[in-house]
Amino acid sequence: MNVRLPFRRKSVEERGRSIYREKVRPLVHPQETGKVVAIDVCSGDYEISADQWDEAAAMDRLRGRRPEAIVWRERIGYKAVSAFGGSLPTDDD
Repeated sequence: MNVRLPFRRKSVEERGRSIYREKVRPLVHPQETGKVVAIDVCSGDYEISADQWDEAAAMDRLRGRRPEAIVWRERIGYKAVSAFGGSLPTDDD
């Protein structure tokens, strides 16, 4: 099934990162480091996972409110959501 996005994939990344930096990041607390934020890049609405292992729940809650959401994910305090065969670089690296 092909889904046509209202904008290019690169725009999803740019919009998601921008919403995270401007709207979400200033509101998160240090104890939330490692949790995942699911962001609807169209509305700016977001959900934060309950813990670092349950990122799917944040997406489920967001899609429960916004079924048509185009979702971008960020891991609080890190440059990537996941890593294969290594450790995740932090925002400070």
